[in-house]
Amino acid sequence: MAGAIAIVVVLLIFPSLVFIGGGFASAIIGYFLQRDGEIRHEGSELLNLDD
Repeated sequence: MAGAIAIVVVLLIFPSLVFIGGGFASAIIGYFLQRDGEIRHEGSELLNLDD
């Protein structure tokens, strides 16, 4: 009985942890890619459109 409860708990919690972890990873990657783009194209007039 304890094994069945453990399986149900894992099946309910694991997808949430994957989605939350993916959200954090996406935020971190997006931050660093945006910063890299701003550094590479410093002085470009196109950066002013992003404000």
